[in-house]
Amino acid sequence: MKVLIAIDSFKGSISSSKGSEAISKGIMEIYPDADIIALPLADGGEGTTEALIHAMKGRWVEKRVTGPLGENVTAKYGISGDGETAMIEIAAACGLPLIHREEQQPLKATTYGVGELINDAISKGCRSFIIGLGGSATTDAGIGMLQALGYRFLNEKKEEVGFGGGSLSEIQTIDIKQANNVLKECRFQVACDVKNFLYGIDGAAHVYGPQKGASEGDVRLLDKGLKHFADRVSEELNLDIHAMEGAGAAGGLGAAFAGFLQANLQSGIELVLKQVKLAKQIEDADFVITGEGRLDGQTSMGKAPLGVAQLADKYDIPVIALAGGINQEKFTLNDDGITSCFSIMNKPMTLEDAMDTETAFDNLRFTANQLFRLVKAIK
Repeated sequence: MKVLIAIDSFKGSISSSKGSEAISKGIMEIYPDADIIALPLADGGEGTTEALIHAMKGRWVEKRVTGPLGENVTAKYGISGDGETAMIEIAAACGLPLIHREEQQPLKATTYGVGELINDAISKGCRSFIIGLGGSATTDAGIGMLQALGYRFLNEKKEEVGFGGGSLSEIQTIDIKQANNVLKECRFQVACDVKNFLYGIDGAAHVYGPQKGASEGDVRLLDKGLKHFADRVSEELNLDIHAMEGAGAAGGLGAAFAGFLQANLQSGIELVLKQVKLAKQIEDADFVITGEGRLDGQTSMGKAPLGVAQLADKYDIPVIALAGGINQEKFTLNDDGITSCFSIMNKPMTLEDAMDTETAFDNLRFTANQLFRLVKAIK
């Protein structure tokens, strides 16, 4: 029997690789000779680098970089086994978890550290980049990242502007002459699952600013700055960085990657599934196990389990989804390719207990064990 395990992390509870280990253990208790292939997944957010390192036989790299508020932080990114591709989650350098809620400064938060990670990967020989957008504490349209890469944004006094979205309105001149020359040799693939434009009522500031600590006044200032910056880029570089789907991702980092670095913005799960070569592994599987922390309406909007199910459906392979919780309201996942789904909860417990890593591991193992006991009995 061949079983392919392709799960996302159960966020805040257990990683995709550790969860895959638990499921594998449960299956092996019933089918000791089973051919089990585990391909940890992510949808471009948390856990993407870990999943890609596993698939690409890569390694972790640590680098001290500038954090979102200008402090030094230790960020990790991945380099593939062949040394050609860097895998970077932008949240490692400018993510919300790096700032305590009471210390959030949405007008000053910078993406500078992301650029430092890219520079470090370039110095190590990488020319291909897979970037996971999401979870940023910033709304600076990526100027911090671009500053680290050598781009200069000057005010009316021809002085370089400071960090953060609050500086966007000061930009009058854009100097690209000192940008890292090696960037011309680099290819950027960016996992981006939001469709927001850069500014406006559906833009980066209005939609995501409040969760980054922005007041109503801050949101207005940030949105004004994003529009001003887009206008300056259009006038000086003849680039439209506003009216592209995903421009507003990660506080405007989507616009910076697509406009300045010619990045390809694409569905996170589609990018990851391609990189881990899921199609090649799934063809002759007897069962596919997928899952994430919670199965609900969001799952049907491009998340990992649905991407796995849609691919398995092409080969008529049954797909079992496991989750901590399942929302039955407007449930359509069976119609979307998931054969059946099961919660791994087996008794009443607090959310804190349920999300404990050891508890989640045991629950995944036990549920897989019980499911494959049934499979064995039927066979």
